[in-house]
Amino acid sequence: MLELKKDGIFINGEKTLLISGAFHYFRTLPEMWEDRLKKIAACGFNTVETYVPWNLHEKQEGKFDFKGILDLEKFVQLAEEVGLYVILRPTPYICSEWENGGLPPWLFKYEGIHLRTMDPVYIEKINRYYDTILPKMEKYQITKGGPIIAMQIENEYGSYGNDKNYLEFLERAMTSRGINVPLFTSDGPTDNMLSGGTLPHIWKTINYGSRTEEAFEVLEKYQKDLPKMVMEFWIGWFDHWGHEHITREPESVVEEFEVMLKNDISVNFYMFHGGTNFGFMAGANYDEKHKADVTSYDYDALLTEAGDITKKYEMIKELLKKYEQKVKKHKNHKFYEIENSKKKNYGTVQFTERTELFKNIKNLGKKYISSTVKTMEDLDQDYGFILYETNILGNYINKKLTLEEVRDRAMIYLDGKYLGVIDRNNNQEIFLTIEGKGKLSILVENLGRINYGPKMKDKKGITDHVRLENQILFNWEITTIPLNNLEKLSFLNLEKIDENNPSFYRGTFIVKEIGDTFIDFEKWSKGVIYINGFNIGRYWENGPQKRLYLPKELLKIGENEIIIFELHKFGHYLNLFEESKLG
Repeated sequence: MLELKKDGIFINGEKTLLISGAFHYFRTLPEMWEDRLKKIAACGFNTVETYVPWNLHEKQEGKFDFKGILDLEKFVQLAEEVGLYVILRPTPYICSEWENGGLPPWLFKYEGIHLRTMDPVYIEKINRYYDTILPKMEKYQITKGGPIIAMQIENEYGSYGNDKNYLEFLERAMTSRGINVPLFTSDGPTDNMLSGGTLPHIWKTINYGSRTEEAFEVLEKYQKDLPKMVMEFWIGWFDHWGHEHITREPESVVEEFEVMLKNDISVNFYMFHGGTNFGFMAGANYDEKHKADVTSYDYDALLTEAGDITKKYEMIKELLKKYEQKVKKHKNHKFYEIENSKKKNYGTVQFTERTELFKNIKNLGKKYISSTVKTMEDLDQDYGFILYETNILGNYINKKLTLEEVRDRAMIYLDGKYLGVIDRNNNQEIFLTIEGKGKLSILVENLGRINYGPKMKDKKGITDHVRLENQILFNWEITTIPLNNLEKLSFLNLEKIDENNPSFYRGTFIVKEIGDTFIDFEKWSKGVIYINGFNIGRYWENGPQKRLYLPKELLKIGENEIIIFELHKFGHYLNLFEESKLG
């Protein structure tokens, strides 16, 4: 078992540092898990850490999923087989640049709900979630001979609130369901974060990227008699659409890590392997403006998005050899022979078929009639797009259109003619002229719910009303377009292509030998890409990311299908390259 003492961490009576790598099973495909776990062990680490995303495991309220990419039990079992201990973070909120911080968007159906507090509705939903997930994990605790050595009760709570009753509830919720490994919190190393985010008797860990001595001087005020641990050592960073690609020099990571090793500080590298925000799972930040995260979660980690060894990896592995006596390994641990994945250039994919979104609405979504606009959450929609349409009778000459408030990006049409974009950051002024009758159509895209900070209750669509000048528009047809199944699309041969007419384009390519590849989308504007029916994520000409990672596990020998949902312009073709292009 794991014991926390003043003089260190002990596993089965033996003193050790925890040298852990963050690796999220839900950001990779199950076929990749063993390779990534072996690379963690081969680097000299003894532990793997993962979050657990509530919004994927309970995508629809009351319906739980633990299959395929969500097979958490298989992941934990594999970690043990490879020879790694597991730090599990099954908290309702995970942040992690993940959509809505891991909270299911269906929570927002409940008017007035207060997240991450003792709100009775919120607590009821957590209890149901924990009734399902914790019994699955309880048997894998080290106290029962399994690999799980510690669990988190809340994540960076001091950056959000200070409800101690809520933290105490989460602790009881776990212990009452048989969790008896050490529980911990993790917060930034500041007084306000540690004051608000912790409980007196709970193991406090901290998150940061540099200045180790200063960080632990602050923690010392709140914890003196338990071992020191950095639960998130930020060795890289994440990217937002329209902003620069961020990296961190390996030398600075190694230098900071050695300070920790010399001072007997356990550490979890965030990230060891970042992976990919498949589908619509990339989150967003809000700092004066909404900033949507890119599809790649490469994070400039020790392994690339494709799982390849980096200079950072090699330097950290070499450093750990000097301190290996401090890092006691799991009984199954091995220094595995590892290699990078095979990459393939599959050349150019031409697109020969097309079908328009607006001609496929009945095949893609569900229509509602409402006197007022409704959000996605009001209509039981989680991700994708939502279409608002209304007929306006009368004469309106050059009247300003206002969306209160659009989340996040709206394409505006009048009688089928494209007028422009209104988004929550840059509210382009659009004016309508209607003489007698006009049909207004507004296609709104959810770019990712905010995953951190006080603006997290981020309902999507149009959240209040639509008006012309001061006149509110009523009587809407609203169609939810989750884009979770494209099987009913009816494609036609390519003919005339008109811009700003959202459309699906279909092409195929032949695979004779399977390998990882990267989809270059620089000829296109904005949209989503599907490979053999799998949504690999969003693309956007705004960058910095210019290619999407396509894992070999999604390909098959022979013909492979690629469908692009493009909002603005037809790029004619795509190239599949051997190299990534993140910025």
